[in-house]
Amino acid sequence: MKKDIHPHYDFVVFKDIASDFSFLTRSTRKSNETIKWEDGKEYPLVNVEISSASHPFYTGKQKLVDTAGRIEKFRRKYKK
Repeated sequence: MKKDIHPHYDFVVFKDIASDFSFLTRSTRKSNETIKWEDGKEYPLVNVEISSASHPFYTGKQKLVDTAGRIEKFRRKYKK
């Protein structure tokens, strides 16, 4: 492999700010923040807005959207 062309790939903690869920994985993401993990070591911390712990597809808690109201509004607006 050529030197200095590949990104640094190391352990990073991703924290879901919506559900306060964190997981340790490897990534090329960089961060100025750090967090002390369960093993006692400090790792870079990357905050994410949504993960499998808070995504409606994985949690089964879907938000219902009022699509019927939108369709009726559209039909009234463009009715001929």
